[in-house]
Amino acid sequence: MPPTLRRLLPALLIMSLAHDTSAAPPSSVPAPFPAIGSVERLDPALDRLIAPDAVIEKLAEGFTWAEGPVWVRSGGHLLFSDVPNNIVHRWDPKEGLSTFLKPSGFTGTGYDGTEQGSNGLTLDGQGRLVLCQHGDRRLARLDSPQSGFITLADRFEGRRFNSPNDVCFDAKGRPVFTDPPYGLAKSAVREIDFHGVYRVESNGSVTLLTKELERPNGLAFSPDFKRLYVANSHRPRPIVMAYDIGADDRLHNGRVLIDTTPHFGDKPGHGGLPDGMKVDVEGNLWVTGPGGVLIIRPDGKLLGRILPGHTTANCGWGDDGRTLYLTSHRVLARIRTLTKGAGW
Repeated sequence: MPPTLRRLLPALLIMSLAHDTSAAPPSSVPAPFPAIGSVERLDPALDRLIAPDAVIEKLAEGFTWAEGPVWVRSGGHLLFSDVPNNIVHRWDPKEGLSTFLKPSGFTGTGYDGTEQGSNGLTLDGQGRLVLCQHGDRRLARLDSPQSGFITLADRFEGRRFNSPNDVCFDAKGRPVFTDPPYGLAKSAVREIDFHGVYRVESNGSVTLLTKELERPNGLAFSPDFKRLYVANSHRPRPIVMAYDIGADDRLHNGRVLIDTTPHFGDKPGHGGLPDGMKVDVEGNLWVTGPGGVLIIRPDGKLLGRILPGHTTANCGWGDDGRTLYLTSHRVLARIRTLTKGAGW
């Protein structure tokens, strides 16, 4: 989350967004929530980040592919996408699960792909919901149900994006997002022949930051905004890249922070390419990948893994900034940590 979210006021506009409870949603799991999975400790330093007795709790289940968790501090609830079902769900610690928004990522007709909905979600500096919309092939903002979606970016040099996937904000409050092809409909005409990482400038123009990755996916800035991390969800090269942010606002010195190849298949039933990520206040990366969530130091040292037993797409800080929420395939889960998310 961008640091401007520290200054969120109680009456943010996002609170005005209604959630629809008319349709029967997937089920919340009654409290007390059951424990699932385990934590793999590869370095004693992990004990400073996750307590030895910490457990992974299953909060809700029954989704097709859960993604993009973002905590709305002003409302005390979590929003997350179910990509194939074109829904944003709302989970509240007291009220449980409900449908917050539908459609979330495709507002037209005749989509013939499998991932039409929103994917990555975040809030801007004014608390408004920003969505990566697969089916509509754009980065959009939702101010209120009355205003509908506002397009932040849908083209680069006149050509439509593939399917924006994940988004975060830089030090100047500008959205930076990735554009792999996962949400393209079968009948869609592909207009950009690479998969880029882009930034939307304050005047609405779009800057290409890099096109060197096969499948750029999750991304996050270091706490001081001097480094950008990008996950590459590509089986031949399942890596997390690190880039320095230069004085010219461009990416420099791109290098592989970690290659997750050695961890494929090392735990029965645990898959997952590098995908969503967040950074804590100390600069450690929490990256979804093989097994669940990999906890990685800024120098690339793997400290351990959160293993929920399900392929995990994304994660996000919530509550007081010390709870990590996990969107793991059909399951929404959480684990309490000893650190806080950057920006909290």
